[in-house]
Amino acid sequence: MKLNQTLAISALVVAATAMITPAPSAAAGDPKAGEKVFRKCATCHEVKAPKNKIGPHLVGTFGRPAGAVEDFKYSDAMKNADIVWDEEKISAYVKQPKAYIPDNRMVFPGLKKEEDVANLIAYLKEATAQ
Repeated sequence: MKLNQTLAISALVVAATAMITPAPSAAAGDPKAGEKVFRKCATCHEVKAPKNKIGPHLVGTFGRPAGAVEDFKYSDAMKNADIVWDEEKISAYVKQPKAYIPDNRMVFPGLKKEEDVANLIAYLKEATAQ
């Protein structure tokens, strides 16, 4: 085979491999670092037990509809949000709570660093699993 053909085939193989190899997840954070990020949330939210504080507890959050924790008085905006919490939605929410669900009562302004968001998600996935 000629050198040009070999290079062209090699380039195609590399391109095809890149297309089928999943990119690293943005949410592949560090749970230990996420626990530190969660300290900003701990005043209002509980992760270890289903006990509400100023905000609803977060036990079992992943896969739960927004506004569904019993015995917590949600804003109408949160009750009517019509979303189910997953990594993507929680990430968007913790970045800009008021923009993601306008008129909700969350006072936290949001996380600015993508790394903090990824670490928080990793921590929440472990800490809130039932």
